[in-house]
Amino acid sequence: MAEKSSASSLGDGAEVSSVVSIRPARTSDVAAMVDLIAPLVDRRVLLGKERVTLFESIQEFVVAEARDTGEVVGCGALHVMWEDLAEVRTLAVREDWLHRGVGSLLLTTLLGRAADLGVHRVFCLTFETEFFTKHGFTVVREPPVDPVVYAELLRSQDEGVAEFLELARVKQNTLGNTRMIIHF
Repeated sequence: MAEKSSASSLGDGAEVSSVVSIRPARTSDVAAMVDLIAPLVDRRVLLGKERVTLFESIQEFVVAEARDTGEVVGCGALHVMWEDLAEVRTLAVREDWLHRGVGSLLLTTLLGRAADLGVHRVFCLTFETEFFTKHGFTVVREPPVDPVVYAELLRSQDEGVAEFLELARVKQNTLGNTRMIIHF
């Protein structure tokens, strides 16, 4: 299945899709993804992920690849949590590619994947509220699930689900982050 992606504009007016392509991540991309994510983990913008976790979840990721060099310049994942709920995770763009539309193209692709899967709500836990607001996300204070689903999600061993539920054991990971959601 082809990935859905809409063109976003670069600062100079060119289409970002003319210089970057979005594709499903491959296991051979993990080293580049680690290098891409590491500076954001150091600045405490993203939570660190062990290399093994990236391999285990590779099918959730897409990467942005520079058309001229083939380098991975961005990545992001969509993690399905429930029938109609998913999370955008580990959305990252290499610093020299920031503000050129790569993040928007990645996010649009991930939201397209969500729609293809029948997911109608996508949330994120982020410091980048302005970016996500521009893409239709709004701030939510409480996990947007009913008590029955909440009880089911408590059974998950996934740390991201624990963060979504604001469980005490992961509270230190979420301090300062904002929970945002989009419905479509």
